[in-house]
Amino acid sequence: MVDGYLGKLTTEQRMLIHLFDNILPTNQWEAPVALTQAGISAAVHVQRKHVPRTLKRLEKAKEITICNRHVPGAKQRRKVYSLSTTGRTRAKLLVDQTLATMVSCEGKSIQIREIPKNNRRILEILSHIDEHLHYHDKPIISSISMASGKVSMDAQSSEDLVRLMFACAWEDGIITHDEHQLISGVVEFLGMHPERVKRLSEEARDSIEISPPEDIYLEMLSQALFDNQLIDDELTLLDTFRGAYGISDEVHEKLLNLAKKEPVYPENVNTYYKTLETALIDGIITEDEEAMLGTLRESLGISDKQHANLLAKILDSIK
Repeated sequence: MVDGYLGKLTTEQRMLIHLFDNILPTNQWEAPVALTQAGISAAVHVQRKHVPRTLKRLEKAKEITICNRHVPGAKQRRKVYSLSTTGRTRAKLLVDQTLATMVSCEGKSIQIREIPKNNRRILEILSHIDEHLHYHDKPIISSISMASGKVSMDAQSSEDLVRLMFACAWEDGIITHDEHQLISGVVEFLGMHPERVKRLSEEARDSIEISPPEDIYLEMLSQALFDNQLIDDELTLLDTFRGAYGISDEVHEKLLNLAKKEPVYPENVNTYYKTLETALIDGIITEDEEAMLGTLRESLGISDKQHANLLAKILDSIK
């Protein structure tokens, strides 16, 4: 779930705005991180796992182009994404419509385009606007690529995974080179800011609860298998983790089968899941629907994390 004004936009709309605002340099061999899957997922406030399906839809509609470029900090060339002429035309209409939206800022009613930009990208400016169209000095929601700030419920799952990995690594009081390399790979995959990573490491070090490697590996598998397929980068990270923590083939198969099982939801969760599906028929939750869902969550005892997981599952299935 994405808070504030950004939550009123679909993942695809946020992605179009992001790519419109981040142009691929021409006649260069290098490209910014913002145009990789990690950079895109961080900017639009969804897990990296949910990005490929939206990109495939845009590719099928011939609204994006894909090429391989060197990305600063990466060991090998990465796929980067940019808008095609068709995609840029559609994105410009969306951007113009968005920037023309009237918001309340410092007691005045102005268009979003009139808000001082201060070298900020469009999505960053939108992150300061709440669902009632009031602009705030501090962001309502922050990207996982930023040093601090509240991230979306979707991104909180990524934070939880990194925190678990640090907790396991700190069990013996020191993070080894192999552990550091593994965690760095996951962090790069997620597009997480170094300062945010440092905070998660400190939180994990201070925690007395340390999860066994098998629990972390199961969580990694569950997140990777969210759409029932594994991409190459995920397979590489999983193989590295197995080697670093001694996950045998037998244990891998057991955990893989466990991760593949469809969760059996209790009656209260099933009730909420069906209601949420109905609300998302048009791909977006209106303000009235959100108010109704909030009341239903409270009456059924549905946590924010359960809501976020169910929401992500439904949105990922929408084609």
